[in-house]
Amino acid sequence: MALFGFFSKEKKETLDKGLEKTKDSFFSKLGRAVVGKSTVDEEVLDEVENVLISSDVGVETTVKIIRRIEERVARDKYMGTDELDRILREEIAGLLSDSNTSDVADDFELPANKKPYVIMVVGVNGVGKTTTIGKLAAQFHKRGKKVVLGAGDTFRAAAVDQLKLWGDRVGVPVISHGMNTDPSAVAFDAVKKAVDMEADVVIIDTAGRLHTKVNLMNELTKIKRVMQKVTPEAPHEVLLVLDGSTGQNAFIQATEFTKATEVSALAITKLDGTAKGGVVIGISDQFKIPVKYIGVGERIDDLQTFNKMEFVDSFFKK
Repeated sequence: MALFGFFSKEKKETLDKGLEKTKDSFFSKLGRAVVGKSTVDEEVLDEVENVLISSDVGVETTVKIIRRIEERVARDKYMGTDELDRILREEIAGLLSDSNTSDVADDFELPANKKPYVIMVVGVNGVGKTTTIGKLAAQFHKRGKKVVLGAGDTFRAAAVDQLKLWGDRVGVPVISHGMNTDPSAVAFDAVKKAVDMEADVVIIDTAGRLHTKVNLMNELTKIKRVMQKVTPEAPHEVLLVLDGSTGQNAFIQATEFTKATEVSALAITKLDGTAKGGVVIGISDQFKIPVKYIGVGERIDDLQTFNKMEFVDSFFKK
């Protein structure tokens, strides 16, 4: 039984497979770090620190993990290197538990008292933002939810066309005014459409990049303000999509977007094609924003709700 509900065998196998490159890289480095050592001493901890940093866990989070292990070593002077996997597992699980809290249950559930539930999706171009929106729409639709999409990334024709294709594929309406139109007008019409048809959720795409951070902040603020004319609490969620394969660059993107708008949830994509899955641990810890979804493959069902205990289980499974 998973922490937030049943985690199917198929999902677990997909997660295990999606994290294979990260696991293989991490444990091969860890194995080299402790070779010939029987106890966890200062030299081993230095090597473990290098392993964590090179696995894109991030410097701040790595320092925190090492400090916690040092405290445990101080209590047990003869801690063996054979215990290192278990200790790391416990400390990483602890960090994720400290930083990942969400009032939305597992398996793509939506709050019952917020209808339509308005999700504004942000992120730079190329991270899989529009694809994530399409997969989210498919997951909600499959569960019997009424979904509306808003093609608010009007600076790229490809983004508008791609979202329309997803709408056709999933069978949900897409509100679009075409390229080089006002994104806030798209968002307004999408939310209004969702209210009129009593939809359960409306997902708004936004521009991946504007010329300056000030422009980005102003644009996102305007979109929020216009949506609130229809639904005063909108958006209920600001979902930042990050490409897990970019490693430390994902930290930079998270920093910029959290300055530009109030990000409330994270989706980390493309974890199946990278050895940099440790970025999930670091970003979750440093930004104290729940990781809500992870992408571990190309199929629609390979976008999963993030379950921290299952993630740790898969990460340390050999």
